[in-house]
Amino acid sequence: MKNKKGINFFFLIIAIITGSKLFQHFDFQNLKFKNLGIDILYLVVFVGSLIFLVKDNVKPPKKP
Repeated sequence: MKNKKGINFFFLIIAIITGSKLFQHFDFQNLKFKNLGIDILYLVVFVGSLIFLVKDNVKPPKKP
């Protein structure tokens, strides 16, 4: 029987919150962020949480 892992709820919540803040702070007319310093931090945390979400679900197949 295979062990199925679900997605990590903690990193999912972090990705949703930081992604929504990035979307709110982005000015689509000028293609700039409102607060550059905090938005860079949001972007780093958002990308990191996405990496941790995908890393557990994508694994190479085991050789027999």
